[in-house]
Amino acid sequence: MNVQTSPKGLNEAWVERRAKAVSRGVGMAAPIIAARAEDSEMWDVEGRRFIDFGGGIAVVNTGHRHPLVMKRVQEQLNAFTHTCFMVAPYAPFIELAEKLNAVAPISGDKKSLFVTTGAEAVENAIKIARAHTGRSDIICFQGAFHGRTLLTMAMTGKVTPYKNKFGPFPGGVWHVPFPVAHHGISVDDTMHAIEWLFKSDVEASRVAAIVIEPVQGEGGFYVAPKELMQRLRKLCDEHGIVFIADEIQSGFGRTGKWFAMEHMGVEPDLVTVAKSLAGGFPLAGVVGRAKMMDAPDPGGLGGTYAGNPVACAAALGVFDAFEQDKLLEKAEAQGKVIMERLQAIKAKGRGMPIGDIRGLGAMVAFEVVTEHGGSKPDAAGAKALAAKCLERGLLILTCGVYSDTIRLLTPLTASKEILKEGLDILEAAIVGN
Repeated sequence: MNVQTSPKGLNEAWVERRAKAVSRGVGMAAPIIAARAEDSEMWDVEGRRFIDFGGGIAVVNTGHRHPLVMKRVQEQLNAFTHTCFMVAPYAPFIELAEKLNAVAPISGDKKSLFVTTGAEAVENAIKIARAHTGRSDIICFQGAFHGRTLLTMAMTGKVTPYKNKFGPFPGGVWHVPFPVAHHGISVDDTMHAIEWLFKSDVEASRVAAIVIEPVQGEGGFYVAPKELMQRLRKLCDEHGIVFIADEIQSGFGRTGKWFAMEHMGVEPDLVTVAKSLAGGFPLAGVVGRAKMMDAPDPGGLGGTYAGNPVACAAALGVFDAFEQDKLLEKAEAQGKVIMERLQAIKAKGRGMPIGDIRGLGAMVAFEVVTEHGGSKPDAAGAKALAAKCLERGLLILTCGVYSDTIRLLTPLTASKEILKEGLDILEAAIVGN
C-alpha cells in the first residue's frame, strides 16, 4: 500500500532540519513531511500514501484541493491578493458574509465579520459581547479549547500543553464543569456550578458572555446535551448574557448540518467559525445578531489581513462544493458508517480496549482505556494506536483532557471505498492483525 518511490530517509532528514530550525513549542503529531494531497489522501516526501482521517484538524471537510475551491482561488489570484478590506473593500468578503448570514442558526437580521484565525474569531466575539453588554466577565467550560492567545488560553479548559509556562492569564474568566455522563458530571451539576459561581465569585450582572462548544473539540468530542443548551439559553435570557457558540471545529457540515447548534433546539447570539470555512485557507469569522455585531465602533474590529480576498474566494468555493456534492447528507451517512464500525470493533473485545464511543454526524471519537469494559483513560495506548495506524498508512489524531481519545475527522468528500479502507486499517491496528 505504501509504495516507496523516493530515497529512504527523506522524512527523517526533514524532521531533523525541522528540529534545528523550528521552535520546539510547535508540536508534531506525525513524523512525516507532506508532499501533496488530494481529497482524502496524502503523500509524503518518500512517496508513501496515507488516508487522511485528521483533515488538518477539521480544516478540509471539503477534502484537500477541492476543484471548486481551487477554481475560485485561481480566479482571485489572477485578480489581486490584497488591498486590506478596511482600505478598499472587495466583493468576495461581502458575498461570503451574505452566504454565512443565510446559513447561520440564528433568526432575524444577522451580520458577519472575517479575520484570519480561530483565536481571533473568539477574541472578537468577546469584544462584541462586551461592547453590547457593557460588561466584562466570561463563563467557559472545563475541557474547552478556544485558542492560543492569552485571552483564549485563559478561556481554554485544558492545562497541558496549552497553558504550561504561559501565565498569568487575563482575569474575569470563569470555568464550570462540562457534562460528561460516564465521568459522573450531569447537566444539573453544571447548572449548579454556575449558580454557585454567581453566589461566590461573580455577579450575573457582570457577565458579558457564556461561551461553549456544542461539541467539544480538543476536549474530547463530548456532545453538549440539548437540555444543557436549553437551560443555558434561558439563563442568558434571564440575565442579559450573550450566548456564544464556538463552532470552529464543529461547524461547516461536520455534524451533518451547517452548524452543530442546529441539533440543539435553541439559538446562540453569536457563532465563531474558522477551520473548514475556507477549505484549507486561513480564514475565520463571527456571525451573529445584527444589533450585537454593530455594537463596536467603526475601526474597533478588523485587521490588516482580516478576510483575505483569496481565502474569502476559497470559502465561496466551499459553499459551491457543499451544494454540488451534497456534503451535509454525506456527513450524516459517513458518521453512521463510522459509528457502526467502531461499535462492532468494540463488541469483539479484542486487542486494544475501547471505552466510550461518541459523536454527532461525522464528528466521531472513541476513548482508549486500560481494560475491556473499563473507563480508565490510557493516553499511552491512544498514542500507540495513532503510531500503529500511521505505519499502516492511516493518519488519525488524539485529543481529550486525558489525551486518551481518538478523533476521526475524515473529509466529507471521502469515497465509500476510501472510508472502508481507512476503517479496515484502524480495526487491524486495534485488534492486532
